[in-house]
Amino acid sequence: MDFYIVNGEVYYEHRFAPLAIHVVDGVIGLCQPQEVPADARKVDAKGQKIVPGFIDIHTHGAVGVDVNAATAEDLQKIGRFFASNGTTAWLGSILTDTVEQTDWCIGQFKAYSDLAAADSAELLGAHLEGPFLASEYKGAMPEHLLQKGNTELLRHYQELAEGRIKYITVSPEVPGVNEMIPEAKKLGIRVGIGHSGATYSQAMDAIEKGADLATHTFNAMRLFHQHEPAIMGAVLESDVYCEMICDGLHLVPATVRLLTKIKGMDQLIAITDSIMAAGLPDGNYKLGVNDVVVKDGDAKLASNGVRAGSTLTQNRALKNMMAFTGKSLEEVIPVLTENPAKLLGLDNRIGRIREGMDADLVFLDENNDIAQVYLKGRPVKN
Repeated sequence: MDFYIVNGEVYYEHRFAPLAIHVVDGVIGLCQPQEVPADARKVDAKGQKIVPGFIDIHTHGAVGVDVNAATAEDLQKIGRFFASNGTTAWLGSILTDTVEQTDWCIGQFKAYSDLAAADSAELLGAHLEGPFLASEYKGAMPEHLLQKGNTELLRHYQELAEGRIKYITVSPEVPGVNEMIPEAKKLGIRVGIGHSGATYSQAMDAIEKGADLATHTFNAMRLFHQHEPAIMGAVLESDVYCEMICDGLHLVPATVRLLTKIKGMDQLIAITDSIMAAGLPDGNYKLGVNDVVVKDGDAKLASNGVRAGSTLTQNRALKNMMAFTGKSLEEVIPVLTENPAKLLGLDNRIGRIREGMDADLVFLDENNDIAQVYLKGRPVKN
């Protein structure tokens, strides 16, 4: 496939420029508009803004599919929904579960790799949310399945996944966890800290041992106190990435503004933490083994009312963050694209519009709504 995208404002080097994009076999080339051959196949962007495809590194599902129960075909269904909302690559988040069920989930991720899905967002791998988490801050994690640090189990999962586990969330205060972090990094796994009541020193020890980010910052973690900054103070002070859920529920606008001001736009990653209810109306759903009730778009555990994931999509997160902070589209785009790509070590392929990068592209109209999405140069939404 060889074509040019013309008449668009292209997000290049953190600003919009009137460039033409030459797509050849799913890869980006860039040129000036006057360099486009007269007889070339062209796609008219009609003055719309063209940005890199969004990357979601933390999601438990959508459109009636829960990652912990998803077959390879179900994962495709999630990917199709994500693509329609501008997310062109994602990690599937496996909630703390039995070893047997986690093994089964990993098997489905491997099977997905064998499916040809031209209209489904790229599944980059798995995110394990647990099982090495603190019970006091378990959130939606089934407490009886939580464990101490266990490098052998993590190695088992990664060997079974053939390297597809890209990220794990752990709690620094859980015995054996901080000692496990360097081994996780050797296995090619990014480490996030969260679901945690860790002290400042415990959290900083995890960061010094190689932790890369904070999982859904401010949520399910011990908050800051002037005499004990705790995990919250550690992740705000250090240079780790901070995930944030910009749905207005997990983080109210003032908190988003505070996090943005403290961390700067280059250390933030917008996630959805979405569950199977994303894209569907209010009702009763599942998150792993948990029953969840969604009311007014807010997902909570049926048992105790604890918030359990979200119904957010990344196109909404983009607009919310702009509204919450007053920042421009140019400033916000890296939080959904370049930053997660850098975290995963994939910024040489996705997350930016540059020569030689994958042609994962999102067209935004004058209201910053999705007008068109391209996956590896293939149109997937009109």
